[in-house]
This record gives sequence, C-alpha cells and structure tokens, in this order.
Amino acid sequence: MAKDEMPKDLMDYEALQQDALRGVIRSSLVRASTGNGLPGKHHFFISFRTLAAGVSIPAELQARYPDEMTIVLQNQYWDLKAGETAFSVTLQFNGQPKNLSIPYAAVSRFYDPSVQYMLQFTPAEAVQHSPLSAPDPAPAPAPAKPLAKGVAAEDQAKVISLDQFRKK
Repeated sequence: MAKDEMPKDLMDYEALQQDALRGVIRSSLVRASTGNGLPGKHHFFISFRTLAAGVSIPAELQARYPDEMTIVLQNQYWDLKAGETAFSVTLQFNGQPKNLSIPYAAVSRFYDPSVQYMLQFTPAEAVQHSPLSAPDPAPAPAPAKPLAKGVAAEDQAKVISLDQFRKK
C-alpha cells in the first residue's frame, strides 16, 4: 500500500452514521406519536424520495410529486405510527385524508424549524448494511450533516466545522 493511500473502511462508518442519524428521526416521531403530540412549538418538515423502495402514497400524490415530496407534521396530522424501519401518517390534501407510509431510508431531509435543527441524507440507495436503509451494492454515502443551533436553513449546503463547538 502506498504511503498516501487511505486504508479501506471495512467497518462502513458512513452507513453506520447515517443509520444512527435516521434513528433520531425515528425517536422524534415516536415522541410525537405518543402522549399529546409534538411538545411546545416543535414541528417537522420531512422530505422524502417518492420513488424509493417501500414508499406508499396515493397515486395522485405520486403523479404530482414524481421525485421528492415534503410533508409537514405540525397541527393537523393523524394516526402517526413510528415503526422500526418506516413511519405512517394521515394528512389532508385538498381537504381529503390520505395515508402515507414512508421508510426512514427514503427520507432525504428532516427539519425542525422551531429549533433550527436539520438532518440531510444522501440517497438511501447508496447506503449499505443498514437495517433502516434498503441494501444496495452502491458505495457508502457522505455523512448526514446536522445543523448547529442558530444556523439558518438557507446555509444548509455549507459545511460546518464542529471544532468551533468543542471545548479546548
């Protein structure tokens, strides 16, 4: 092996990190589905790939959002169920209740604007060996990037160094 060559990551840390961060979404939805719903001013914007494996949405929504869709869980949502690998919820579209079932692996973005918290994911098709993601032989993705508190959503594409938050 050449001196400058990086050793191969046989632990697949990128997939493990993505899986752990998808667990944050699952835990947040579990909390929202029990008790009195979302606490305080918390609410979620959840973007997901509509063609991802396991996504179940009505045909008219699939036609309207052929690639990606964002849903909002705030005041009017029903039957929220957060399972191990997916969640389901009923939302109203044009006054009609529609049930959606979304695997966590299909989620591309999770944002709680009340506290400026965001997770952004690479496509699940690129994640391997993850129980919350569909298996695929594609290379491991870049890690999800949580935003630091107080960082505006429009700055989400910028890389944030965590060094500024570490105690020295």
